[in-house]
This record gives sequence, structure tokens and C-alpha cells, in this order.
Amino acid sequence: MQVILLERIAKLGQMGDVVDVKPGYARNFLLPQGKAKSASEVNIADFESQKAKLEAHNLETKKEADALAEKLNGQNFVIIRSASDTGALYGSVTPRDAAEAATEAGFTVDRKQFSLKSPIKELGLHEMEIKLHPEVSASVIVNVARSQEEAELQASGKSIQDLAAEQEQEAEFEIAELFDDIGSAALDEDLGLNNQEEEEAEVENEPSEDAKTE
Repeated sequence: MQVILLERIAKLGQMGDVVDVKPGYARNFLLPQGKAKSASEVNIADFESQKAKLEAHNLETKKEADALAEKLNGQNFVIIRSASDTGALYGSVTPRDAAEAATEAGFTVDRKQFSLKSPIKELGLHEMEIKLHPEVSASVIVNVARSQEEAELQASGKSIQDLAAEQEQEAEFEIAELFDDIGSAALDEDLGLNNQEEEEAEVENEPSEDAKTE
């Protein structure tokens, strides 16, 4: 099926190009979203008559998208989720979740603008692309963590594996300190018993009053 593009479509063509596409792609995506029209003589002539207006509108929306992209690029959106100790999520993070996080941060972005090949199923930092305009996109980081504190640690460059290793080291250190305390207490007790025995021995070895008189 031939269509005339009303805007730039990645890997397909520029505004005004007449291209061949699969009928299902045209009917389900390009035509209902106003991204293209069937390439009939009437539609092609209509496009040519409105080309200057369409190009001006495209330029204006591109400027707005550029301004938004400048603000969005590099933004870090935190999403709190439950997960196992290995970092596997109980569920997944989708473009809808990312869009809601962006909205909470003060940005107006539709979930359909987020590009994600597959749902996020692990804790960590995940890069996502946002299509703001056919010619403009922004890159953001989705920080998926079990708590705000964990999100801050991940943002500083520590992975879930690093955090687990640190917690294990802390636990081992606490156990070692506990054994040290127990050992010190036992040593103090032994020293106390030894001192007591020495004192008792000294008392036994002292001459009695009768012996002193003789």
C-alpha cells in the first residue's frame, strides 16, 4: 500500500515522501495517528497545497521538542518496586510507569513516547529513549529500586551486587566483633579466677599465729 508521509518516520522516509508500507501498518498506525495519508492523487495534491503550512507547523513543534529535550536529557526518574535479594522484580516496569514518574517530576510526557524494547524486570539504572518529535528524542535514566535510599546509592554508581556485598561484609564484621567481645569476657573471667586462686594460695602459705609464737 502506498502512503504519503505527513511527517518524518524513522526508517521509512521524510515528510512528503510517497512510500510503500504494509496495509496493516498503514491502517493501524500511520493513518489513524495522522502520520500519513493514502497516496491518492487527491491526497497528494492536497499535501502539495498545504506543504508550506505543514512544514511551518513541523518546524514550530520541533523547536518545542528541542526545548523539552534539553530539559529531559539526563534526567533520573526513580521508580520504587519490590524485588528479591538477587534484584529480580516482582513484576516489571513499563513505559506507563516511566511516564507516570516523569509526570510526578513535572514533565508532560505520554507513555507512547517512551521507547522500550522489553519490560524492565531487574533493579538498577535503565536508559530509556523518549520520542518527542519525529526528529527529536531525549534520553533519560529510570532508577528502579526497593527504596529511596537504595535509589540514591544506585545513582552514586553502586549496583545491587555491590550493596549485597557491603551488607555481607558488615554482617561478618559484626559477628567477628561479637566473638571478640565474648573472647575478651572469657579472658577477663580467667584472669579473675587466676588472681583469686593466687590470693587464696598466699593466705594458705602465711604462717599461723601459733607458729609465729613458737
